[in-house]
Amino acid sequence: MNKNIIEIPANKKESLRVAAYCRVSTPYEEQQSSLDAQVRYYIDFITNHPSWTLAEIYAEQASGTRFDNRTEFNRMMKDCRAGKIDYIITKSVSRFGRNTLPFLQGFNELVGMGITIYFEMEGLDSSDWRMRKIITAAAAVAQNESESRSADIKWGIRQSFVKGNVKLNHTNFLGYTKDEDGRLVVVEEEAKIVRLIYDLYLKGNGCRKIKSYLEKNGIKTVTGKTEWSTSTIDRILSNEKYIGTVLSQKTFVKDCLTHKQVKNNGKLPMYLIENDHEAIISKEVFEEVQRRKSS
Repeated sequence: MNKNIIEIPANKKESLRVAAYCRVSTPYEEQQSSLDAQVRYYIDFITNHPSWTLAEIYAEQASGTRFDNRTEFNRMMKDCRAGKIDYIITKSVSRFGRNTLPFLQGFNELVGMGITIYFEMEGLDSSDWRMRKIITAAAAVAQNESESRSADIKWGIRQSFVKGNVKLNHTNFLGYTKDEDGRLVVVEEEAKIVRLIYDLYLKGNGCRKIKSYLEKNGIKTVTGKTEWSTSTIDRILSNEKYIGTVLSQKTFVKDCLTHKQVKNNGKLPMYLIENDHEAIISKEVFEEVQRRKSS
């Protein structure tokens, strides 16, 4: 009996599902342009590759040292866990992350899922086991660069404090706005509310009674709300800026990896800048309020 042999052709290899991760760290226009350019580049790069399928482009403006607030990065990780991605391209190790520990946690999880990460600028491919130590070292270098840059920025800010130069956030600051030169100027209609709050306090009213008075009389907050919080009133009664004085470095960022603001309890010097701008409250009234608050 002659054997009849029929060839069954092999299935064509499925195309590789490729994603790209893009990140910039600031919302400035040139950074946004860079992000847009990265997105366009990777769309073209992936779609023009004959054996690749574009899985997704993940692009965001976020800190390189924090991973908890990186919405697109976390969405990418979720899609990887769902089996939607085979290969990830990113511009560089520092774009992927500048905090060594969470970088390695994400990197090792992806490698464990069989997903390859390619760092284009360094030419490093995670599928090559020999490259993994280099990638780890590059992540540590990226973190060191971030820490050094943060230290330089902090030094510059403190030198500004020493010279009496401060940048004040006037947004949602009852009683003031800024002029064309960036200096605080009084908004008289709002200043009247500030003076009223101090006057009510000196007449024996606590924050809860002041809150009730303001709401019953239809006096709105700086953001236009009809309901006041006692914490807002308390901050107004404690804010030295209402006497034209600025106390700088009341808080500071403990480290560049967590970005957490902590209260300065003497660890760093503080700088008291008097006569910085026009006062709304007299120094005597302010000091009397502070005396009563602390008694």
